[in-house]
Order: sequence, then C-alpha cells, then structure tokens
Amino acid sequence: MDRKSFLQAGHTPTLLAAFLYFDLAFMVWVILGPLGVQIASDLGLSHTQKGLMVATPVLAGALLRIVMGVLVDHLKPKMAGAIGQVIVIAALAVAWKFGIHSYAQVLTLGLFLGVAGAAFAVALPLASRWYPPEHQGTALGIAGAGNSGTALAALFGPGLAAAFGWVNVFGLALIPLSIVFVIYLVMAKDAPECPPAKSMAEYLKVLKDKDAWWFMFFYSVTFGGFVGLASSLTIYFNTQYGLDPKTAGFFTAACVFAGSLVRPIGGNVADRIGGIKSLTVMYVLAALFLAIVSFGMPEAWQALAVFVCAMLSLGMGNGAVFQLVPQRFRKEIGVMTGLVGMAGGVGGFYLASSLGYSKQVTGSYQAGFLIFAALAIAALIGLTAVKQRWRTTWGAPHLTAAKI
Repeated sequence: MDRKSFLQAGHTPTLLAAFLYFDLAFMVWVILGPLGVQIASDLGLSHTQKGLMVATPVLAGALLRIVMGVLVDHLKPKMAGAIGQVIVIAALAVAWKFGIHSYAQVLTLGLFLGVAGAAFAVALPLASRWYPPEHQGTALGIAGAGNSGTALAALFGPGLAAAFGWVNVFGLALIPLSIVFVIYLVMAKDAPECPPAKSMAEYLKVLKDKDAWWFMFFYSVTFGGFVGLASSLTIYFNTQYGLDPKTAGFFTAACVFAGSLVRPIGGNVADRIGGIKSLTVMYVLAALFLAIVSFGMPEAWQALAVFVCAMLSLGMGNGAVFQLVPQRFRKEIGVMTGLVGMAGGVGGFYLASSLGYSKQVTGSYQAGFLIFAALAIAALIGLTAVKQRWRTTWGAPHLTAAKI
C-alpha cells in the first residue's frame, strides 16, 4: 500500500478520533469480564451467572448497534458518537457513586455498558466515509483496532480492583473516557459525503439480500469469537488454572492484544490478496485452535499460547470481513455496519454465556469451545459456497479495483 496516497486520501484527525473513541468504548464495554472474579466472589455468583454477567453487555451492545446505526444516519456519526459517550460516562458515574449491591444491578449496568459496545456502528462509518474503495480495508482496520481497548480492561482492571476495590474501577475509568470525549469533540469531523437518512423500510430491505445474512454469519464467528473470549478468559484462567485475578487479567490481555492489533493487518492483507482467500485461511486456523484448547491444556501457559493463536486468526478475520462489506454494500455501509456488528455481538454473547453454562452443566468448558469451532467450520463451508458467485458478480474485476 502506498502510505502517502493513503494519508492524502482521507482525514487523519477523524481517523485518530474514531480509533480513540472506539478504543475506550471497548475498554468499558467488556470491563465486567476482567472484574468478574472479584464481582462473583462478593456477590456469590454461580458459573452460569458469571457467564451471563459478562455476556449481557455483549448482547446489549449487539442490539444497540442497530439503534446507533439509525442515529448515525439521522444525526450524522459525530453527534451519534457524542450521545453514546455521554450515556456511558453517566452510567459509570452512577455505578461508582452508589455502588453495585446485587446481581440484578450488575446486569443493569451491563445493559448500559452495551451503549459503549455500539460505538462500533459510529466509529467505522465516521472513519470510512472519508476514504475511497482501495483504502477501505486499511482505514476500517485502523479504526477497528480500537478492539484493543478490550485488552486495556484485562490489563488494568483486575490490578486496580485489587488495589482500590472493583466499584472504584468504574470511577477511575471516567478519567480517560472524559479526556477522549474532549479530543473527539475537537478532532472528529463528518465526511462531506454523508448519505441521506434511511427509513426503517430501507433497513429491512437490506435484509432481503442474502449476502447481508452471509456477512452477518461470517462476522458472528470472527468477532463473536474475539469478544466472547475477551469477556470470558479472565474467569476461565481463574477457574481452570487457579490463577489470581491479576495474573488471569494479564493472560487475557495478551490474547486480546494479539487479536486486536492484527485487525488492521487483516484488512491490509485482504486488500492485497482478497478478503475471501484471507477469510478462508482464518476460519480453518480458528476452528483448529478452538478445538485444541477445548481438551484442556495441562498448563496455563500452554492454553495461553493456543488462545493467542486463536485470537490472531479471529482478529485477522475481522479485518477481512470488513474489507468485503464496503465493496458489496457501499451505499448501505451505515446499515450494514450496524447489522453485521450486531451479529458479531450476538456471536460473542452466545460464546460467553455458553462457556459458563457448559461449565455449570458438564463440569468442563469443552462443549462450549467445540460448538464454536464447529460454527467456524460452518462459516468456512458457507464462504466456499458463495465465493464463485461473489467473484463473478459484484467482485468482478471490471467493476472494482479492490481484490475480493
């Protein structure tokens, strides 16, 4: 990729603002996972309740992405993002000031944290509308690297909870959130080409296109795997290997950093070799590593190595999916970002809740991991079924300069 042409093509301050907003939003979106060991201990939660606690913000974030997609279309991305940030800051301030004293209150906070998960539907259109098709994979990859915020939560959450108490972590999170909110207001700019707002009928119209459903399924596996593991691994390492919350958080952060930092690389590789080819390899690897880890590695460091490999595959896959989406749905990118993002969150909710349920019912996490590995294989079969049609219709060389 010609770096100079990329820098000239778009609006770098907006790309940076989108990344920072996305990064911090994702940090608080999954914060209940890294704090899960301490919260569960104080509130006396079962394995299933722990699974549902970390899965609730993921599901709420998934469903709210549609709402955010509508707001982006009607108010433009910058304003939609500002509203989302105010809601999240307010919810954390209330949780910090009044405390969390019951399972129901944790789940309620989880619903509000879902607004942070919906940042995806704002940050991506905010950044991508500034860039031409040949730079979409890279631009969306950079903005999407905000996934790394999930690693910040795992890195700092458990240690801060041990030092100051887990409720005070909500208060401490307000500091970076407020700083980034100001940066966002100053630096982010809506692209001159903002498509006109769409009616609800137009949203539903996209769902009549079978390709929309394929993209939703593909992303539910790549992003669902990524965010489901990001939310669950602190509790997994603590339960499975007896690691203390802080060490379990460091192990989780390593996995999440791997998955989020390669997202831009995934977008860039897809720009070079085509999203279909790139995604095919990623599904094979993700299924393989999830299957291996399901058998329970003897040592925690061995499990860490396998999870890092799984997260690298899923993170690269996230970048590859979003290299393809704007090529197929350029005019409906706002709607599709919301729908595909929602499907990703639903996949994450399924994985996070099923791991807790699997442990509760069978005494092992194996079933949860194996079913998700099977979903990756199903996605691979689906991709193989559509690739010929995609390459000869909307991905045909005479229609686009991008590699499909």
